[in-house]
Order: sequence, then C-alpha cells, then structure tokens
Amino acid sequence: MAVSRRRFLAASAATSALTTLPVAAARADTAAAPLASPPGDVVGKITVGYQGWFAATGDGSPINAWWHWSNNWGQPPSPSNNAIKSWPDNRDYTRTYTTAYPNLGNGQPATLFSSHDAQTVDTHFRWMRENGIDTAALQRFNPTGGEGPVRDAVTARVRTAAEAQGRKFYIMYDVTNWTNMQSEIKADWTSKMAAYTSSPAYARQNGRPVVGIWGFGFNDAGRPWPPGPCLDVINWFKAQGTYVMGGVPTHWRSGNQDSRAGFADVYRAFNMISPWMVGRIGDIAGTDNFYQNVNLPDQAECNARGIDYQPCVLPGDLQERQRAHGDFMWRQFYNMVRVGAQGIYISMFDEYNEGNQIAKTAENASQVPAGSGILALDEDGTACSSDYYLRLTGDGGRMLKGQIPLTATRPTRPVLSTSPTTVVSLRARINGQYVAAENGGAAPLIANRAAAGTWERFDLGDVGGGNVTLRAHANGLYVSAADAGASPLIASQPVAQSWETFQLVRNGNGSVSLRAQVNGQYVTAENAGAAPLVANRAAIGPWEQFDLITG
Repeated sequence: MAVSRRRFLAASAATSALTTLPVAAARADTAAAPLASPPGDVVGKITVGYQGWFAATGDGSPINAWWHWSNNWGQPPSPSNNAIKSWPDNRDYTRTYTTAYPNLGNGQPATLFSSHDAQTVDTHFRWMRENGIDTAALQRFNPTGGEGPVRDAVTARVRTAAEAQGRKFYIMYDVTNWTNMQSEIKADWTSKMAAYTSSPAYARQNGRPVVGIWGFGFNDAGRPWPPGPCLDVINWFKAQGTYVMGGVPTHWRSGNQDSRAGFADVYRAFNMISPWMVGRIGDIAGTDNFYQNVNLPDQAECNARGIDYQPCVLPGDLQERQRAHGDFMWRQFYNMVRVGAQGIYISMFDEYNEGNQIAKTAENASQVPAGSGILALDEDGTACSSDYYLRLTGDGGRMLKGQIPLTATRPTRPVLSTSPTTVVSLRARINGQYVAAENGGAAPLIANRAAAGTWERFDLGDVGGGNVTLRAHANGLYVSAADAGASPLIASQPVAQSWETFQLVRNGNGSVSLRAQVNGQYVTAENAGAAPLVANRAAIGPWEQFDLITG
C-alpha cells in the first residue's frame, strides 16, 4: 500500500531547524547565467502533482475498494476509519459514493468521488484549464502489485482528459517502497507508459517527452538504494530520448539531513530538479528563511550546472491551519519568481490525505461531515470559495510568465465579490422581454417580463479579466450555471465561484452575451425566450444576445 510522502518524511520534518547555507552561493553573476532550457511544457510553466489515487467500492474499478479514502480500504470512510485531512467540494461530480460519515452540516449525505470515474478526471483537468494550470505530473507508484490495474486505468483517463481540456501531462514515477525498482521501472516504461508519449497532450521539454522520478537520495527506509542503481535508471531514461525531472530531497546540495551522502552525481544527472517542501515550511517566516538559505543557492547551483530549477509551492496543511487564507502560498510564489525559477511545481493538486490540495475543497462547516473535526477553508475566519486555491495558482502562474508584475501582495480575492457593482437588467433581443429571477429566485431565470422590477434586477460584479457575476435582487444569491451548465441558470448560490462566473462579451450591434466559465458555452434564451436561460450554445446567435440596461 502506497502512502503519502509526508509520512515517510515525518522524522525529518519534525526537526524544522535549517542548516545555514551561505547566501554568497547565490552570486550576483549567476542571475545573468543563461537558462538551461527555453520555455516548454515544464520550463516557464506551472506543473501540479496529480495523485489520481482515490477509488470507492462499487465504482467499477479493478481495486473495488476505498483506495486512499480510508485506512482500511475494505470499509467505507468514517470518523474512525479515515485517511484524509480535508474534505472535497463534490458539487461538480456527476457520481459520488456514500461513506459512513455523518451527513454534512447542510444535511446532505457525505459522499466522495472516485478517480476511476472518467468524469472525475475530466472535471479536474477542466479546473486546470479554467485556472491556467499548464501541466499535470501523474504520480505512478510501483505498478507491479495489486494497485497496478487501477493505476493503469486512471492513466488512460488522464490522457483522455488532458487531450479534451487542452492540458499537458507526464508520468512521474514515485519509487517509494518499490523493492525491484531498478529493473521494473524500465520494464514498465517500455511495455506500457512510453506509448503515452504519442499523445499530443504528453508534455515535452526541449523536444523530448518528460519523465519524472521522485525519491532518489531520500534518507529513509522507503528508498534504500545506493547511488549506482539510481544513476543507472536516470541515464537509461535519458538514453530513451526523454527529459528527466527529479523530485529530490530538500537539502540535496548539502547531502545531509533528509539526503543520503554520495548522491551529488545522481542529482546533477537530472535535467530538472524539484526539491520536496511538504513538511518543511508552515508559515511566511519559514518561507522567507528558505528563500534566503536554500532557494537562492539552489538556483545558483542549477544555473552553474545547466539544470532547470523547479521549486515546490504548497498551499499549506489546512488541518494544521497553515494557509492564512492564501498569504502563505502567495509568499512562496513571490519568492520563487524573484529567485528566477525555471518552473514551479505545486504540491499537490488532489492531496486530500495531507491537506495540501489546491482542488476544490469544502468552504465552511455546512460542506463537511457534522462533528468530524475536519476544517474547511474558512478555518481562520476568512470566507474562501472552494476554487480559491485553483484561482491563486492561476495568478501565481501569470506572475511566473510575466503576465502580471512581480508583487508581494496577493492579488487573488478569497471570494469573488461583487465590488465594484452596477445594478443592471437584461433584456433578450429575441423577444424584447426582461430576464426575471422567477418566483423570487426559487425558479430558473427566464426572459418573460415586459418591465424591470425587483425580480428583474441584478448586481453586476466585475471580478476581473472581463468576467462578471450576477447577484439577484430577488433573493440576494448569485446566478449559477447549475450542474456545470447542464441545467438552467438559477440564482441559488451565496458565494460566487466558477459556476457563477461569466465572461461578458460585447457584440458589435450593442448587445452583450454571457459565456459561462464552467463550460465555455454561451447563455441562451432557450426556445426564443419561451424556456429558461441555459448555458449550452457554442456560438452567439439571436437567442444569445441581450441588452444590458443599467439602473
């Protein structure tokens, strides 16, 4: 049974004092050194670690068990059989599985998703697309045991989702507890994984397919190999024509603390180095300490040796109250961009086991099992939308790429507010009728009113990037593209996130159209206005045009 990496590193993480490394190692002249590689699918990009390792009894997967949701996979998750720290926001999934937890605080059943469901993986990659996340590193633990078939199935789903959503992915081997790693990792690549490089979505750097290897050189019992076998594996993959990324110990340069001695040649054989950071920092002061004493000399060493540097950025352990409503993560983005990193690796996308996930997470107590003690994103008193850390990662990526200036001030709002707002009404061009939040907002929006009253007025919120929200005066709730756009628009949500965000398109004839962020489809006054509004059109026609009337 593979377990979360942090549990192998607990002994090292427990001693948080840093070895003081000479800041002088980051010489001023290294800042002008040429980059090892030009921009590609990992250099100049945001990469997220993607576990894809959750399953449930009855999901049709080969493992048919509560894979990674519970300690005893044969029994459903419960307060006494729990393997996670954070509870996901499950509203975007079409199928979830009932657990043995009490109902959520809002009374709904406590269910969880399965990574074996294609819709789950597609949803995750859609979130990546919506938030500008470029590449996913799919974790692949020892595939020769009982978990192998389900990992193979999830890999196929990742390929399909990446191709459909326009994202990149690559295989990242985690060698933890892999006894016959040296021979079996080569056989697995040759017989199974190399075939995925034919996908247009498979990540390439310097014209070569990317392969990740995580775990060489860690000073723990789960990765016992001496330098020779590790160097052999790296050189074998390079001989296959791949670009090899290495997930290495935090203190890889010094060869102490979490790193075995004698691994210098192993680390320097990688094309890209990504030192592990989970469990090393938990606040802004620690982040700045690492910037001065570890990241700067790391970057200098990589520059001097022509290695691409891809440091980790993590949102923080939610259950340990590390996140500081995004300030902790943003400080890392700021430090890693100003250090000159060639790329950034997010630890992790879906790591609900360690509480370090950026994927959608319960916003408040109404969305976690009652009495479970699991914290939601508002644990420090600041309301955060469930997609907040996805949006924060998107902004960090824009700063890395120079699309927004380097700034120590977090630009991402925890909740997509409606400030500034304008009171507006929408009148459908197709029938000349105003859009109403029917039945005081309890029924879907429909263009069927001759004049604008309370039900026909909305607060138009500017949330940046040409995107807006609509909050109905009828009930004070945000208009949502319900069921990811599959159901009619309805004013039903107290907090705005991706389902409640629309691109405001101004047409040449003076009208406007609304394009739902959640599915990229335009809002239409269905059946020439006789049916409720729904976001299901790929192009703008007469039914998709509205007059935007202020006041």
